[in-house]
Amino acid sequence: MSGTGRTGGTGRTGPGNGGHGRLGSVLSGLVVAVGCVLFLGGFVWGAVEYRPYTVPTDSMSPTVKAGDRVLAQRISGDAVRRGDVVVFTDKQWGDMPMVKRVVGIGGDKVACCDTGGRLTVNGKAIAEPYVGESPGGRASGTDFDATVPDGQLFLLGDQRTLSLDSRVHLEDRGQGSVPRSAVDARVDAVIWPSPGFLGRPAGFAALPGGVSAAGPAKPLVGAVVLGAVLIMVGAAYGPLAQRRAKRRARAGAGQRPGSGGAGRSGRSGSSGSSGEGVSARAGG
Repeated sequence: MSGTGRTGGTGRTGPGNGGHGRLGSVLSGLVVAVGCVLFLGGFVWGAVEYRPYTVPTDSMSPTVKAGDRVLAQRISGDAVRRGDVVVFTDKQWGDMPMVKRVVGIGGDKVACCDTGGRLTVNGKAIAEPYVGESPGGRASGTDFDATVPDGQLFLLGDQRTLSLDSRVHLEDRGQGSVPRSAVDARVDAVIWPSPGFLGRPAGFAALPGGVSAAGPAKPLVGAVVLGAVLIMVGAAYGPLAQRRAKRRARAGAGQRPGSGGAGRSGRSGSSGSSGEGVSARAGG
């Protein structure tokens, strides 16, 4: 009778706890699987879309600084719009990857400065909040004007007092511009040491062609971060669920009457209260 009572008690609680345990394991496994898909998929997506670069100089400060590690989306030069920060390589500029901002495209007349010290494109003054501090708040320390040939790009650094850009190549063929084919990628984000995303400047939005659409950097980073969170949550849920199930099982075993348990309770008056104590703790 005593053995039967214990077996019967286990039979009544075992399936319920086992069911909860199995459900918890399934859910935690599913969460981890989804997390892995997002995490690894984000990295694969990033490897296809982006290339990492290290910025060599402060010519683009404060947007990006020397030593910053950036993510640049692989794009065709035909996709470049005014305001884009691009990575390009041109023999006239040293035949090495450089980072500058596009301020003019084929057919544009780019000049500086108007009476307010601002850059103008086709006679329209451009608001440039990204430009680093310069004497008198002017967009350029020296006046210039250039007409950009078709298929070319006119580029300036954001730190106009330091940048060696299209202004120092005005006597070259193309008046300092570079061909669209020289562009390798467009910078979308800084990933180290101060992570952040680069927006598209509104100052060029009213010009024909507008500005580029945002790249996929934000959803890509979001997928990686969410995937990592799901993996951690799913991995932690399984052990926690099993621990709760064991605590409930122990609490239930202390409360169930049985001949074996009754015999022990009869010999020790403290046995029953001990069982209640386990139950109270489990309930909490």
